[in-house]
Amino acid sequence: MVFSMPLISTYPIPEQVKIWLCALVAFILFPMVAASPGAANFVVPHSMPELIIYLFREFSIGYIIGFIATLIFSAVQIGGEFVSIQIGISMSQVLDPTTGESTQVVSQMYSYIMAMVFIGLNAHQWLFAALYKSFVSFPPGIDFVFNSSVVSQVLHLSGQMFSIGISMILPIFCVMFVSEVLMGFMSKMMPQMNIFMVAIPLKIYVGMILLLMFLSPTVSYLITVTETYIKGIMEIFI
Repeated sequence: MVFSMPLISTYPIPEQVKIWLCALVAFILFPMVAASPGAANFVVPHSMPELIIYLFREFSIGYIIGFIATLIFSAVQIGGEFVSIQIGISMSQVLDPTTGESTQVVSQMYSYIMAMVFIGLNAHQWLFAALYKSFVSFPPGIDFVFNSSVVSQVLHLSGQMFSIGISMILPIFCVMFVSEVLMGFMSKMMPQMNIFMVAIPLKIYVGMILLLMFLSPTVSYLITVTETYIKGIMEIFI
């Protein structure tokens, strides 16, 4: 989970730090997991194939928890890219430290806002709580845990990525769409005017004003979405 969860896995943190964090989390969770009722039925594997099955099962559970949480950041970046294209500043790109690739400025801004919301809500602590809950609900063993309810919940949370990204920037997108329609009418009414020389800077100015106007509602929306999303991750392993 540590190697797939947001912030810890995406930002350039040394691998040694991640390994020691994994050891610290395991050291903290071990007494609580050992005291849970399902720990009494745990059988130590005595063969390599059985050990590999154990490791693959636990690795899959942890990776799913971290990966689904990362999808929130992907949704925010998708929304930022749509806004950048609609405003007309998609060519202005910066280096994204989370992926090491170039991304739009607006996407980077939304990613930083999402990171602050994620930390402000202590969502990382909820992910560790989900990890502990997975041990309680599905004690270590060779039992198959990926039943229909788990797969359905994972697909439901993954499918919300595009819905979150579009809903976040929908007001800005609608206003910019109306402005483009008005520019089209103006170009028909005044063919002698070079509409492109007016439309391009006007779209940027209007887009920047809209980004500032809807910044507070966007943060409120991200807080609500993150809380709902984290609760959905907690409900995967029931």
